Amino acid sequence: MAVEFFIGRRYLRTKQKQAFISLITFLSAAGITIGVMALIIVIAVMAGFESDLKSKILNVDAHITLQSYEPSFSGYRDIIKTIEQTPGVESASPFITTQVMLRSSQNSSAAIVRGIDPSTASQVDKYLNTKPLAANDENRKTEPNLKPGIVLGKELADHLGVLVGDSVQIISSARGSLSPIGHMPVMRQFKVVGLFESGMYDYDRSLGFISLSSAQSLQRMDDEVSGIFIRVKDAYHADKIREQLVKTLGFPYRAMDWMQKNQNLFSALKLERTTMFIILTLIVLVAAFNIASTLIMMVMEKRKDIAILRAMGATDRQIRRIFVFKGMVIGLVGTFLGDSFGVILCYLLKHYQFIKLPSDVYFISKLPADPEPLMVIIISLAALVICFVASLYPAHQASKMNPVEAIRNA
Repeated sequence: MAVEFFIGRRYLRTKQKQAFISLITFLSAAGITIGVMALIIVIAVMAGFESDLKSKILNVDAHITLQSYEPSFSGYRDIIKTIEQTPGVESASPFITTQVMLRSSQNSSAAIVRGIDPSTASQVDKYLNTKPLAANDENRKTEPNLKPGIVLGKELADHLGVLVGDSVQIISSARGSLSPIGHMPVMRQFKVVGLFESGMYDYDRSLGFISLSSAQSLQRMDDEVSGIFIRVKDAYHADKIREQLVKTLGFPYRAMDWMQKNQNLFSALKLERTTMFIILTLIVLVAAFNIASTLIMMVMEKRKDIAILRAMGATDRQIRRIFVFKGMVIGLVGTFLGDSFGVILCYLLKHYQFIKLPSDVYFISKLPADPEPLMVIIISLAALVICFVASLYPAHQASKMNPVEAIRNA
């Protein structure tokens, strides 16, 4: 062992009269531990929130939405064939979206009703079970008097107070019959044939699905749709496939991928993550100042020892190493403990999910945590660099001490 490291290790074990310095050393290490632990937990929670949010968005929303600049979108069957031949496309399904008022015997609510093709919609919206809609449409072919079916989000059904088998009335803004006071809205009775739960409160609270033919009848549309939902094999290459589709189909068609739709949300999450990293790094900086204070006090305490070492031939570099070694040991201990506690708490959050969130405020109901190994390494290196920088000034002061003056004043 080099002599400077041997002496630095001896200085870590303070004597009884240096108990105050020992207390500051402990507080410095504790500050580093808390700072690193807080950084890891907060960054892991934000990364887990972003990852969980992306996963839910990709499950409940199409990767690409194709629409037309023209008022009517006809000939969609031929367009779907062209889309499905595009490399990277997994499936495509037409849809009609309209805003309506849903009314039950107990309550009413504004909602978005989406007309879908039951045979293809489940290939795009993986969370949606379209079998009840398909079965109801099949039964209506033999029994025309049957009510058309609707699948409601669980939260929306709870708000309306309906279960599977109950009836709801859809009031649409489409032009209905003419009356003395003008055009009346279209009102139709639908039977609740199923419920869905996507995990996204906004979807579950405001969305309902009916068959494409029912939506066309409700909106008084011919063989037209609002657009086409597209699912691709790799969601993170959706932007390239979107560009290829727009180039292939040309005007008047336009497309938007899921990253464009949620660009503001993900930009806000990224900015918040960066801001929290900077803010919580201040905790580590405060602890680093404690390390610097501890070393400065130790330099003053060890003036006689430093003078003797200088008289024995110790170089400036060796003197600096003694105090840098102590500062780095404090930083290493604090960083190691912070990493350990932070990763353990993230593991508990991830696997036991004991912190609940109000789903009507957040997109998720449980606090996620996803500690990324690279981020843990970056946080640890940042903490160690801060501790190293904090050790430089006291070490430099110790190396420049005049041994004659130090012995005279000891």
